[in-house]
Amino acid sequence: MQSKSFSLKVNHIIQPFNKTIEVDSDKSMSIRSLLIGSISQDISISKNILESEDVFSTINCLKKLGVEIKKNGLKSYTIKGKGLGSLFAKKNLKLNFGNSGTLARLLIGILSTTPNIEIKVEGDKSLNKRSMKKLISLMSEFGAEFLPKNKFNFPLKLISSEIPIGINYKAGISAQLKSSVILAGLNSYGVTSIKEDKESRNHTENMLLKNNQAIKIKKDKKKLIEIFGKKYLKPTNIRVPGDPSSAAFFTALTILNKTSNLKIKNVGLNQTRIGFYEILKKHGGKIKFKNKKKINNEIYGDIYIQSSKIKPIKASKDYYVKATDEYPILFIIAALTNGVSTFKGIGDLANKESNRIKEMAKVLNQIGIKTIVKKNQIKIFGKKNISIKNKKIKVSDLGDHRICQSTVILSLITGVTTSLKGFETVNTSAPSFLKIIKSLGGKFEIQK
Repeated sequence: MQSKSFSLKVNHIIQPFNKTIEVDSDKSMSIRSLLIGSISQDISISKNILESEDVFSTINCLKKLGVEIKKNGLKSYTIKGKGLGSLFAKKNLKLNFGNSGTLARLLIGILSTTPNIEIKVEGDKSLNKRSMKKLISLMSEFGAEFLPKNKFNFPLKLISSEIPIGINYKAGISAQLKSSVILAGLNSYGVTSIKEDKESRNHTENMLLKNNQAIKIKKDKKKLIEIFGKKYLKPTNIRVPGDPSSAAFFTALTILNKTSNLKIKNVGLNQTRIGFYEILKKHGGKIKFKNKKKINNEIYGDIYIQSSKIKPIKASKDYYVKATDEYPILFIIAALTNGVSTFKGIGDLANKESNRIKEMAKVLNQIGIKTIVKKNQIKIFGKKNISIKNKKIKVSDLGDHRICQSTVILSLITGVTTSLKGFETVNTSAPSFLKIIKSLGGKFEIQK
């Protein structure tokens, strides 16, 4: 169910704070737990699920495919697994992925090797603009067909493979594509082999690891994932931690706000997800991870943050895979830091919910921050003290939650009057965002 459209106005500087918060649950893990539960045997349980629009889109799609999902308490769901290859769809059934690229790529991975699937797939306005060319190419290797031919964005028709055979795949920086290949391989004949030069987000592998007859991971200089098709998958029992990407915005707000302290409890600290925090620590950020524990192959813990004096950020391309979602808020930190910050290897940001490189440059230019944008990098000429006289920020309805959240942080620190259209898009990933901002003393005005 989509949120009603609304705009947000922000024009007050936030005061110093000393608080403890919990952020919204991890979206990546919530979606994956539902998808993997649906193709496993017996009953899987997912606790502390993110109840956001992207996750509701996942539940709706799975229910249309015959999966029984029941809510059985606060943020807790049971999934009656149908087993591999058992999802069912009437011919020309329409599946709508909403705004979720994760759901689109992963569920298409599952359905491409599920027998007798002939369906129509689409998303919202933002998702329909995004290129699915790499996904289509990979699923075609398994034998799936997409119509019309040579069209690479939704809406599309998907016809699954009759006899899917495992493939060899050299993974790039996309965890979603890697996961789609893993999920397609689970119901294919033979072995699917995935080589990873640089390890991307690994929640899919972690959730499947106890099925050692179906997945094996070898680590030498490079990571090799082997998927053995047509094996029985055990049910999952997962408690989803707080989302490190959602936590990043409040981390930035604390670092930029004078004499402020924040503790964020129960956050996922998976090694493939903490590039944002590593970059900031390297450049003077006072950030500590405490009370770390390992549950179901995932690291959880608390994040302690203090106001910090950040040095100009130099982020090489090596950080991209571990900080993909956090670049817009990193650009805000760079803009409010004296000196020139450089972010390299970020070309893939152009194919997110919006072109995040260009759109963030537009935001920063509206407050007089110079940027130099190239295809694969951005230079930001930061200034700690910005004159906001006669300046306003306007963000159009882009359907991009990260742009909206990042711009709110910028406005709360500088006091610049900001108007953001289509702010309801934040509900796709962080329905508690404004509530937490308010709890920290931030002021804003909702305009319907």
